[in-house]
Amino acid sequence: MATRLPPPGPLPAGQHPGCDTSGMLLVHRIFRWLYRELPVLVRDVAPGDTARSAVVGRYAHLDVFALHLHHETEDLALWDRLVARDPACALHVGRMRAQHAEVARHLDRVEPQIDPWVTTADPALRDALATDVERVRDALAGHLREEEDDVLPVAGALLSQEEWEWMERHTRAELQSHRKELGKDLLALQLGLLLASVPADEREEWFRTNVPAPVRVLYLLLMKRRYDHAMRELYPGRPVPAMA
Repeated sequence: MATRLPPPGPLPAGQHPGCDTSGMLLVHRIFRWLYRELPVLVRDVAPGDTARSAVVGRYAHLDVFALHLHHETEDLALWDRLVARDPACALHVGRMRAQHAEVARHLDRVEPQIDPWVTTADPALRDALATDVERVRDALAGHLREEEDDVLPVAGALLSQEEWEWMERHTRAELQSHRKELGKDLLALQLGLLLASVPADEREEWFRTNVPAPVRVLYLLLMKRRYDHAMRELYPGRPVPAMA
């Protein structure tokens, strides 16, 4: 489990303001890609093709889980802390909370539709599901842009590196705790998508700098094969679309 989150307020003793928030840009790039691609994958499933709907449906569940977890982690770690340290943040924080609630409402419409569609591959269910995923995509687009413009610079100035890294540890711990229901390739997907989100000419350096050596070895020996298999399963016989 992640270490306990300290209460909002002044910086904990021994910590200093200033943190590197650039990793959040990669995470946002992944979510833009996931929710751009998911409605396309859903709409491409032929009526009655339950083998294909099962494949796409599994990743739809993962996408919903990942976005819920991402927003819940931000809710825990960011908003109260930012307002406590700079009350002028209250307006932007209020918008972030409202946008998270809007995205959550859309996700709550999407999730219960997945299994009925997977079971039947019914075209009417398919189209309704894809439409509601597109609503998530559209709500997410504005939210991520505003968060990058209005929140990340302030968080980078007010939070300590230790506080920022708590979010990464919490995310890893939650993913680990749900591996049984989400699949053994979950961590391979997480790292593979992070690598794919880095521009190709920076990817090798990012991998060497940001991933501990034992994890790099594990990824190259095992996890990369699992990630590549997942991408072939999602995009059989064609290239995986690049992240913008």
